Amino acid sequence: MKIRTFTPLVPAPGRAADVAAVPYDVVDRDEAAALAAGNPDSFLHITRPDIALPADAEPYSDALYAEARSRFDEFQQRGTLVREDAPCLFLYRQTMGDHAQVGLVAVAHIDDYGEDLIRKHEKTRPEKEDDRTRMASELGAHLGPVFLTYRAKPEIDAAVEAVTGSREPDIDFTAADGIGHAVWRVPGGGDFVELFGDVPLGYVADGHHRSASAARVGAERRAANPNHTGEEDYNWFLTVYFPDDQLKVLPYNRVVSDLNGLTPEAFLAAVGERFEMSEASDQAPPRPGEARLYTAGKWYALRWQADTGAGPVDALDVSVLQDRLLAPVLGIADPRTDKRVDFVGGIRGTQELERRVDSGRAAAALSLHAVTVDQLMAIADAGEIMPPKSTWFEPKLRSGLFVHTF
Repeated sequence: MKIRTFTPLVPAPGRAADVAAVPYDVVDRDEAAALAAGNPDSFLHITRPDIALPADAEPYSDALYAEARSRFDEFQQRGTLVREDAPCLFLYRQTMGDHAQVGLVAVAHIDDYGEDLIRKHEKTRPEKEDDRTRMASELGAHLGPVFLTYRAKPEIDAAVEAVTGSREPDIDFTAADGIGHAVWRVPGGGDFVELFGDVPLGYVADGHHRSASAARVGAERRAANPNHTGEEDYNWFLTVYFPDDQLKVLPYNRVVSDLNGLTPEAFLAAVGERFEMSEASDQAPPRPGEARLYTAGKWYALRWQADTGAGPVDALDVSVLQDRLLAPVLGIADPRTDKRVDFVGGIRGTQELERRVDSGRAAAALSLHAVTVDQLMAIADAGEIMPPKSTWFEPKLRSGLFVHTF
């Protein structure tokens, strides 16, 4: 793997806790506005510029990107974001309860992405990839890091411990959601550039749209630069590499807006023809090969027999539910593009599924069992693609702690 040091924009001393924000795509407009309210330093003012526009503003409009550009410039002009003095890397530790994970913040090369040394397990949704491409191009910056994983190596673990165990972090705060964030600068990159040269593969855990857009912007800049060398900053994108044995995966649940013209009774009858179904006393399936369905105020357990001839993708619970329920019963043929299906991260709990259905925002919800990191890597290694939104990694990386410009 190719990584290198960089000289990012970072929060001014003492302001990291105010700047750091959840990723742009894990909150809707109203949630983002509530999180940023009363905090002019929140990075959400840049990553979710729609919170400054009327609620009925056209999505992906010119005004949206102009607002992001204006806020990005403002953060730099008033000194909320400042430039590092010299190239460096960072170690970034997140703590959630008794779970901790430490990743290396660096920039990765778009050629590794294009040559499948950075492997993917999901396709992107076109409108979201287009949005991130335009955002990066208009601002000349990668605002949020791509969450990558790799098969753990003892020598990298030892190098991480040598830094984190020898001194206090440069940044250390606990966010309002209880997640701890600590950052150590590594001036000059230490031994990490060389160590990662021996890592054969990286895997996108979270950030398929950000990585795809970075590759697109880099390709556009290359084509426009007759003196291109491959070392320009646009050839690199912002990443955090975590070892696979430290990751925590939660389910990625589904909600659907309507029952495809069926009455609740007809819908449940159709589901019962395809699954072993019974009323459920729990809301989360305890094992693979099961799901929970919530509709019309009740939870149902869905179970099925595994297909012994199924490949690694077809055997996933999300694939079974897509092939046997979402497509044939609800008419959702392509969950990447069909706006009748939405995805809810497992960190929100099954209460969020109930809230959406009970409020009328959705007609039904599916609670799933989590995919494993080993499954993710096996599918990526096979060159196959998971259904969209199959994995939810937690804790989420904060945006605004590091900004790569080009």
